[in-house]
Amino acid sequence: MKKILLITTLLISTLAASAQKNTSQSYIQKFKDDAIRIMHETGIPASIVLGVAMHESGCGNSTIAQNLNNQFGVKGGGSVVFIKHNKKVRSAYKKYDSVFESFQDFARIMTERKQFSHLADVLTHYDYAGWAHGIQRNGYASSRKWAAQVLGIIKKYDLNDLDENPSEQPKELAEAKQ
Repeated sequence: MKKILLITTLLISTLAASAQKNTSQSYIQKFKDDAIRIMHETGIPASIVLGVAMHESGCGNSTIAQNLNNQFGVKGGGSVVFIKHNKKVRSAYKKYDSVFESFQDFARIMTERKQFSHLADVLTHYDYAGWAHGIQRNGYASSRKWAAQVLGIIKKYDLNDLDENPSEQPKELAEAKQ
C-alpha cells in the first residue's frame, strides 16, 4: 500500500512539474512575437519584456494577468471590478484589453518615466543583464533578488535568443522595414 501511495505521489509531482514547464513554454510561444515587436519599436530587449512578464504574472497565471491582462502588476486607472469565484473583486491594478497592450504599457513606463528612460540611452537591446539590473536599481521592484530572478528565467528558457535573432521578427514588422 505504501509503495502505491509513493508511486502515485511521485507521478503526480512529476506531472505537476512538467505542466509548469509547459505553461512557461506555451507562454513564451504565445507572446514571443509581441515581445520582439516591442523590442524593435523601443529598444527594450524582448528577453526583458518576456522575462519580466513571466516573473510578475507567473506566466500569465496570476489573478490580475488572467482577469485584467495585466502582466506586470501595473497599478492605476481607478478602481477596476472583475468577477472571481462568483464574487465581485475591486482592484487598483490597471486593466488592459490585451496582453500586447500590457507589454506596450510596460515599454512606455521604461521609455517615458524619468527613473527608467535613461536605460534606453545607455544600454542596447542585447544587454538584457544590464537592463534587469538597471530596472531593479531604479526602483521597479523592492526585492533585492528581483533582477537575479528575472535573469534566471531568461537563462532557463534562453529568452536572450529572441534579442539576437532577426528571423524571429514578426512578419508585419519585417515587411514594414523593407
